[in-house]
Amino acid sequence: IKVNALEQQEKLGYTTKSPRWAIAYKYKPTRVATILEKVSYQVGRTGAVTPVAHLKPVLLAGTTVKRASLYNSNELKRLDLCLEDAVFVEKGGDIIPKVTGVDTAQRKLGSKPIVFPTHCPACGTVLVQYGEEVGYYCPSEKTCPPQLKGRIKHFVHRKAMHIASIGSKTVDLLFDKGLLHTPADLYQLRYEEIYLLEGFKKMATRNLL
Repeated sequence: IKVNALEQQEKLGYTTKSPRWAIAYKYKPTRVATILEKVSYQVGRTGAVTPVAHLKPVLLAGTTVKRASLYNSNELKRLDLCLEDAVFVEKGGDIIPKVTGVDTAQRKLGSKPIVFPTHCPACGTVLVQYGEEVGYYCPSEKTCPPQLKGRIKHFVHRKAMHIASIGSKTVDLLFDKGLLHTPADLYQLRYEEIYLLEGFKKMATRNLL
């Protein structure tokens, strides 16, 4: 919402951060209910373990939502989630789906509560917390596959080395075939190794190299 007259805009002026003649409002986000089918745990390149809610598909703000981040163990405790709970879902900033609450009145007797894991879901290492951080981390940064893959994907990203011919699926394929372990291994790849992989012909192999 803004003052339309330019002369009045000039008189009202600016603060150090924003104009005094305009203000922005957000619409209250749409909220829908659906069923929590399961919770999985993703391991990022830093070792952070993030719980992800798998939902019964539901239409929300123009898209079908099947998954939503649960952020960390504290959020799981706050929500007090159980499998097959009826949960409320919103889109943060009208973009990212998030679980905002639980309809406990619809909870079934004997429902199984969601418990944050004590070990890394990818490599089995005991999870740790650093300092006063609420998140849990896998400390096996040299052997945990999702961390190793994540660092390579970060390295080839357009905001880093911008290696356009190597996407997420290609990193997964090269890693799973034992051809990649660290970003440095990208520069040791050979034509005959790549050409034999599924989906690679002469042109794709040359482009990657």
